[in-house]
Amino acid sequence: MKRLTLSLAAAGLAAGALAATEADVEASFNPYKGGLPSFPGLSAGTVIGKANVEQFKDALDAGMYLAVKSGWTEIKVGPTTQFPLNKAYVEATRKGLNKTKLGAKNGEISGFEAGRPFPEEPRLDDPRAGEKIAWNFKYGINWGDNAAIDPFYWKYRNMTSGQVERTIKFDFHFLNFRHRVQDAPVPEVTPNPSELFRGIYVQVQEPQDLKNTQLLIQRYDDDLKFDDAYLYLGFQRRVRRLATGQATDAFLGSDLMIEDFEGYNGRVSDMKWTYKGTKNILMPYYNHNELALTDEFRQADGYKFVDFGGQGGCFPNISWQLRKVYVLEAEPVNGAHPIGKRVFHIDAQVYNINRTLIYDRKGELWKSWTIGKSHPDAHLPINKGTGIAIDDSFSMVDVQSKHCTTGQFKGQVDAKQNPPKLFQVQNLRGGN
Repeated sequence: MKRLTLSLAAAGLAAGALAATEADVEASFNPYKGGLPSFPGLSAGTVIGKANVEQFKDALDAGMYLAVKSGWTEIKVGPTTQFPLNKAYVEATRKGLNKTKLGAKNGEISGFEAGRPFPEEPRLDDPRAGEKIAWNFKYGINWGDNAAIDPFYWKYRNMTSGQVERTIKFDFHFLNFRHRVQDAPVPEVTPNPSELFRGIYVQVQEPQDLKNTQLLIQRYDDDLKFDDAYLYLGFQRRVRRLATGQATDAFLGSDLMIEDFEGYNGRVSDMKWTYKGTKNILMPYYNHNELALTDEFRQADGYKFVDFGGQGGCFPNISWQLRKVYVLEAEPVNGAHPIGKRVFHIDAQVYNINRTLIYDRKGELWKSWTIGKSHPDAHLPINKGTGIAIDDSFSMVDVQSKHCTTGQFKGQVDAKQNPPKLFQVQNLRGGN
């Protein structure tokens, strides 16, 4: 019996170590090759509202079901479409196939060069499947090697009255220092003595009392090292380093933590990851240029932003696609963390986080987080052909306090707007 048990254990280990194949890569980047997902009674043009939401409950995550059932918003269904990813990123995945290995503990990885580290389909019987999905997100192609959001409008809203309490105009910039696949220099920006993986730089343009407030986040390639984060307060004219815990404070009084940026802006090692299965649900994917856009904030080049409506103006007026998603639960390893867990819904093709449910430490739903994605070919001309889905709108709804923060983007995949010097502490001290 002991020999049999050992044999079964060995078989389990062997099964967990099966090599990924070219077919896995193809399926990962083209999950709809065998056909598009469907749901009974659901088709493009369907509007899901309070009256018919029960019919489509299983096509919604719990947060969107609550929003529609409560009459806060309706969901307009669009056709499911392919979002082909950047060819250089896909090729890097092929070149790196089976080179990436998980370490002995969460947050350790070896052999990774570029692309999607683990393109094989996640399995419920793999105890580290959730961790692999988290690495795929970390090293995903969100914004590519470098991109900018300029401008980026945030509105703080009272969900009950609809009052817009504050509007902030930002610029956001993103740069991958390592694991670059397309924009020179490839594969790494040098010099890079600190061995950074990624930088995020934020500057406030308006209103006047916050003007020139700047945030710099430097993420190390070594996931076990804490990020470095710095805040420059324009009115104080000084740079201060943020303590690790401040990444979970409300950022500039909004409903977002720094840790919420881009869906999840923390380390793999900060969370315990559990893969909860695969679903076909409605996700905020659309063609920007086909939406009914707002004339507010209209740009000199004619660009228009996504409009908002619903309860308190907290919900983007977009269409939603039925898409394959991986459900991933993230529980903080730090017991002092303000949240109990996040439930991420990660698009299986693009591997971005577009719907998140944030639960408090009592296990009750606290916030519902939406990041809308436009196809790059139906957006600004500079984004066409990039193979990078464009963040286009966001909504963070605090369902307990009935408050929300919304975001309207003008995102541009453009290396010229993101010089490496922008992501240095000295740049903050320069007081742009």
